[in-house]
Amino acid sequence: MTRSIMLFALAFLLSVSACKTKQNQSDTTQTTEQQVPLVSAPLFNADSAYTYIDRQVKFGPRVPNTPAHVQTGNYLAAKLKQFGCEVTEQSFVATTWDGKKLNARNIIGSINPKAAKRVVLASHWDSRPHADQDPDKADQNKAVTAANDGASGVGVLLELARSIQQSNKKPTVGIDLIFFDAEDWGNGEKASNDFEKESGNQYDYIGFCLGSRYWAKHLHKPGYSAYYGILLDMVGAKGATFAKEGLSMQFAPSVVNNVWQTASRVGYSQYFVDTPGGQITDDHVAPNTIAKIPMIDIIHTNIGSGGFFPAWHTAEDNMSNIDRGTLKAVGQTLLQVLYNEQ
Repeated sequence: MTRSIMLFALAFLLSVSACKTKQNQSDTTQTTEQQVPLVSAPLFNADSAYTYIDRQVKFGPRVPNTPAHVQTGNYLAAKLKQFGCEVTEQSFVATTWDGKKLNARNIIGSINPKAAKRVVLASHWDSRPHADQDPDKADQNKAVTAANDGASGVGVLLELARSIQQSNKKPTVGIDLIFFDAEDWGNGEKASNDFEKESGNQYDYIGFCLGSRYWAKHLHKPGYSAYYGILLDMVGAKGATFAKEGLSMQFAPSVVNNVWQTASRVGYSQYFVDTPGGQITDDHVAPNTIAKIPMIDIIHTNIGSGGFFPAWHTAEDNMSNIDRGTLKAVGQTLLQVLYNEQ
């Protein structure tokens, strides 16, 4: 998924002294929150999440309008039903930036569907049709296997659903797992003509995030709302680092801080790095700007350069990139966040 990244390192350095008071307040808040005992949460099984990722990859690239895409969608819906989720499918035809029609579907699995207080957890499940970032020009027309850029987030959410539904104690909050489709078909060239009239949002790269835009305009239940949402994107690579993404801090800073503080409390601060990141156009934009649901983005970026993991949008985005330690860090943090919701 091509996105606009703006690094704020210089502005951050210039504003350090002005932010000392706010930082002290933040430290006080964090100290107070750390005094609240963590609710017991199930253990996240990284081996299981790895298996779900591998299964998606074995279908082949999940490019819309292909048999692999259909088969994977059926698999995801079946797994959610197997775990006892209430499953809703949104079938829609998406028009791409280059005029193609995609047979797409968003797949939603709901846990505790009658609960009034709800949290959205999301990831995209489709694959990019072209490995346009591959250094080998011969591979640039190949579809991306998308083990990390797509399947990793889905695998984490499937394991999260399994662990919650098979636990003796479930969180009191309702949870909606949303697998967005047609996220990664966009044009890699930056342009200024992809304007979302419903939200007034300008997408910096043409034609991305079609599934999340559709869902935000056609919520899967009439009058649906959620307290907040968390998007997972590229959450499986070894040594992954997750900075506090810029748009997430703009739309939902309290959610970001809660997740990052929780990660630190359960021992994963080396992954969830307490540093500002760039603004990334991703599937959290439409839920924020159209559906008015504060949603954040947990996305792997290089802390120094702001770039993505090395195999991003290449033919090498395969299972060799997936690390159980990273899956564990993300999945356990999410479980703890959910179980702390009372």
